[in-house]
Amino acid sequence: MVTPCSTSPLSPAARAGRRDDQNLRAPVKKSRRPRLRRKQPLQPLNPCPLPGDSGVCDLFESPSSGSDGADSPAAQGCSPLPGPAQQLVQLDLQTFRDYGQSCYAFRKARESHYHPRESLARQPQVTAESRCKLLSWLIPVHRRFGLSFESLCLTVNTLDRFLITTPVAADCFQLLGVTSLLIACKQVEVHPPLVKQLLALCCGAFSRQQLCNLECIVLHKLHFSLGAPTISFFLEHFTHARVEAGQAEVSEALEAQALARGVAELSLADYAFTSYTPSLLAVCCLALADRMLQLPRPMDLRLGGHPEAALQDCLSKLQLLVAINRTSLTHMLPLQICEKCSLSPSLK
Repeated sequence: MVTPCSTSPLSPAARAGRRDDQNLRAPVKKSRRPRLRRKQPLQPLNPCPLPGDSGVCDLFESPSSGSDGADSPAAQGCSPLPGPAQQLVQLDLQTFRDYGQSCYAFRKARESHYHPRESLARQPQVTAESRCKLLSWLIPVHRRFGLSFESLCLTVNTLDRFLITTPVAADCFQLLGVTSLLIACKQVEVHPPLVKQLLALCCGAFSRQQLCNLECIVLHKLHFSLGAPTISFFLEHFTHARVEAGQAEVSEALEAQALARGVAELSLADYAFTSYTPSLLAVCCLALADRMLQLPRPMDLRLGGHPEAALQDCLSKLQLLVAINRTSLTHMLPLQICEKCSLSPSLK
C-alpha cells in the first residue's frame, strides 16, 4: 500500500542542508525562444471571380470558343499579370556544343512517352473550359512567385498526365492544379513556394492534409516519373542551334525566344494544343515569333523534322490564338519586345 508523503515542516537542520545543496548547483540560465515576426498573410489571387467556380479566373480565350478575333472580354476585365516581365537570358554556346545534341536526342526520343493525349477523355466533370480557367489562373500564380517557365510547363504536363489516369471531381480540380505546381517546383526551383502560401491562394478552400494526400496520389499514379521534355527545353535548344549555325544574331534569337515563350504560355491553357508535341509547338512558336518580329531570316520549320501538314495546322491555330489574346500577351513580354513585334490579327 502506497501512503502519501508527509507534509510536516522540515526541521531547521534539514532546511539548512537543502540550502547547502542548492548552493552547490551550477547556475543555469534559461534560454528564451526568439520571437518570430509575424509575416503578412498572402492575399488570395482572385482578379476576376467567376460565379460557380472556385476562385479560378479566365484570362485567355480559346480559338475554339468562336471569338471574332478581338481581345477576349475576360482579358479586358482582368488586371495585368502580376510580376515583372521575363528578362532575356544569355546563351551558353559552349555547353550547347558539348551536350546540346545528345540532350536533344535523348529528350526527343522520350517525348512521346511523356506526351498526354486526350487527357479529358475519362473526365466526366472536368471540361476543356474548366481546364482553360484553371491554367489561366495558374499562369499569374507562377509569375507572382517568380517561377521559371520550365516549372509552368512541368505543372501542365503533370496535370494532364494525371487526368489520363484518374477521374477528378470538379470541386477538387483547383487543388490538383496547385498540387501539380508544387510537384513541378520541387523539381526545378531552388526555393519552391510554401504549402501555406499555395493554400492561401485558394482562399482557404483546402487543408494542408488534403494537399499532401493528393500529392502522394499524383506521385503514385505517375510512378514518380516526372522528368518530361517540355516546350521550355526545346525553345532553348532551337535558339542555341540557330545561333550556333549562324542563322540569327544572339540578340534577335533571344528576343524571338522571349516572344515564343509568351505565345507558348497562351497555348498551355488551350486544350486544343495538347495534341501537339512540345517540340512541334516550340518550332511553331519560334517561327511565329520571327514573323511577328519581322526578322530577315525566319526560322526553318523543318528543323524539328515534323510533317508539313502538322506544322501548318499548328501555326495557323497559334496565329488565331495570338490574335484573340493580344492584350494578355503584351503583359507577358518585356517592353522592348512589345514595341518591336506586330500583334495584328492577320499575320502573313
